[in-house]
Amino acid sequence: MKLKRKREMHAEVYTSSLNDIMFFLLLFFLIISTLVNPSVIQLMLPKASANVQKISKQTINLSVTKELNYYLNDKAIAFDAIKPSIQKLVANPENTTVILRADRTIQLQDLVSILDIGNQLHLKMILATQKE
Repeated sequence: MKLKRKREMHAEVYTSSLNDIMFFLLLFFLIISTLVNPSVIQLMLPKASANVQKISKQTINLSVTKELNYYLNDKAIAFDAIKPSIQKLVANPENTTVILRADRTIQLQDLVSILDIGNQLHLKMILATQKE
């Protein structure tokens, strides 16, 4: 005579909370990926075969759009105010590098005018390019 009933155990995994976790991870990575890009000014940079250069401790980003709008560390600035603004930002000229991000369609004279400002301030200037 058999008095005990045989009970079968079923293993279950509750996945209802995994949807929330995946949503928050996706949202987190989307927000972080937008912060990775240091500059949101859209420029078509000139192309170069090598893109390796040693950058010093302090860097200043100077961007020039094809409409000749100037941005110093992503803040709009007039051409006449570039030199005094860079002088305020520079603590030590030997350890400062200005990264010049100029659109490839601007005139050569406009580029030389900006490079001349860096020369007057005795700063290292690097022209940012895209890798081919």
